[in-house]
Parts: sequence; structure tokens; C-alpha cells
Amino acid sequence: MRIKEKQYQLPNGEIAIIKSAGPEDAMQIKTHRELTSSETHFMAREPEDGQMNLERITEILKGVSESDRDFMVTAYVDGKVVGDLGVTLVRPHVKYLHRGYLGMSIRQTYTGMGLGSFMMKTALEQAKENGFEQVELGVFADNDRARHLYKKYGFKEYGVNPRAFKLKDGTYIDEIIMANIFDEE
Repeated sequence: MRIKEKQYQLPNGEIAIIKSAGPEDAMQIKTHRELTSSETHFMAREPEDGQMNLERITEILKGVSESDRDFMVTAYVDGKVVGDLGVTLVRPHVKYLHRGYLGMSIRQTYTGMGLGSFMMKTALEQAKENGFEQVELGVFADNDRARHLYKKYGFKEYGVNPRAFKLKDGTYIDEIIMANIFDEE
């Protein structure tokens, strides 16, 4: 599904257009994901990972656009993608239909400007409207900034997946499992 378009004014005066990326935005999403995965180790993907395949991204965005529940919250500044957030069903089985999974990335140039908060607020409101009862995510244990943002919006830490990520230099980082269970708010 596609969300209703919104605007967010950044502290530097730029306007971010917040809307859903669709298949027509696949190249921009591909570029954004490649850039964000090279800016920091906090992304689950590396720039050379196969998931950066343009055809696959186009298919995923088409599926999300046509979904009744899955959606994207994408930030554009001057027509370029600077933030990418998606909420999708954990699994399409009856016992999982109440659960959404959230993934998010923002270009480093646009962090610390309130954009992530605006995108998160928009996403959680839409998730509730779409019938999700909880939204879950995994975050690098050393990503204090992201963990702070998630806690600010009602996510709680429920567990740790030890050594979930192995960096190119051979070091391991735990994944913190978080969830925002809406009826606990």
C-alpha cells in the first residue's frame, strides 16, 4: 500500500517529502541502500550483497505497493531518497498476521535532524491503522542512537541474538531484538 504523502521541514530549511517508494523508485532505493551500507556497519547488508539487485528491488517495491498491509515510508529531499523505512508482515501465516517487521536506514548527512523520528511516528501510526498489533526489529547492539530512537517510540528490548553480525574485520556484534506491542502503550 502507499501512505498519504507528508512533508517534514528539516532544521536546515530543506523540505523532505515523505511518501511510499514504488517500483518506479527502484534505482533510487538501490542507490540509497548501497550508500547507507557503505556509510556505517549498522546495516545488515554490505554494498556488494546480492539483495542490491535492481530487478529484485523492483519486485519487492511492486509487492509492497500492492499489499493491503505492507508499506514504505520513504524520505525524499530534492527528489533523492535520503531515508528508507519499511514495515512488512513477519510471515503470511494466520498465527503471524498481528506482527510487522520494521527496517530503517537514513543517510548519515540527514541523521540528527528529526527525520528518523518523523518517519518512525508516521510508520507506527500507519502500522496500527493497517491492523498490526506489534512491530518488531533487530538492531546492532552498538547502535546507541538507533536504540534510543526506538525506545523513544515505545520499543522495548526483549532479547539478544549473540554474534548475529560478523563484520569484514572478523569482529562479532550482537543483535538486540526489540518490539513495540501497541496494547502495552
